[in-house]
Amino acid sequence: MRIGILGASKEEVEHILEDLEETSRESIGKRRYFTGSLYGQDVVLNISGWGKVSSAAAATAMITRYNVDSIIFCGVCGAASPELNIGDIIIGSKFVQHDLDAQPIFAKYQVPPLGVSCFHLGLDFIRKPTYFEADPVLLKAAFEAAQSFVSKSINEDIPSELLNKFNIKKPGFYKGLIATGDQFIRSTEKMGELQSELPEIKAVEMEGAAVAQVCSNFAIPFACIRIVSDKADHSAIIDFEAFIHKIASYFTRGIVRDMLNHI
Repeated sequence: MRIGILGASKEEVEHILEDLEETSRESIGKRRYFTGSLYGQDVVLNISGWGKVSSAAAATAMITRYNVDSIIFCGVCGAASPELNIGDIIIGSKFVQHDLDAQPIFAKYQVPPLGVSCFHLGLDFIRKPTYFEADPVLLKAAFEAAQSFVSKSINEDIPSELLNKFNIKKPGFYKGLIATGDQFIRSTEKMGELQSELPEIKAVEMEGAAVAQVCSNFAIPFACIRIVSDKADHSAIIDFEAFIHKIASYFTRGIVRDMLNHI
């Protein structure tokens, strides 16, 4: 079994890359793919770059070139719920593209032609977003790995001064809806709009739903692990830059390590 691991930026997966053994690398286009052994598993790792197009292209190459059996995306996200704090862990259970709007031909958030257009149903067509779902086995494994990391490993893996800097004591871990779009959300007004239209939303980011769509197309199991780096409000850029450079990769390594050790 070969597992694909994706991260949007080097900072989000730096420690995972450091732990990759027997590494070989290959460039496809402008991206480098690293293959090797990670915590006893055959792995391909890639830093995709930000956004839906970059991540979808990287996932497609992993599937068609490297024949991965599953893909795990890991990185940071903005909190979309007031109950969440920096350092909390979101395991995506389903995914939607929040910047996709082909109305009136298709319902808002519906991926053409996966939904049914109003040309077929008339003006009273059902307004239903297109949700892509995580693989249930990987979802369970990722959630249990997050629990294990928080209860057993976080204080050993992450220097206490970094945890204190971000006021991280015992992070929460959640399953839920992740909304993806080619926007860095830093507006309370925009977040309020998303919360109104997608009341289940837990997090916002820029890659998850795109990779989920690719995996759905190829029938490849998918999971997404996200760490809250900011509140997706006017302070987002400050929180994000500090968190991603100093602490994000500790979280992703710890959770992926526990997950791969139990797959």
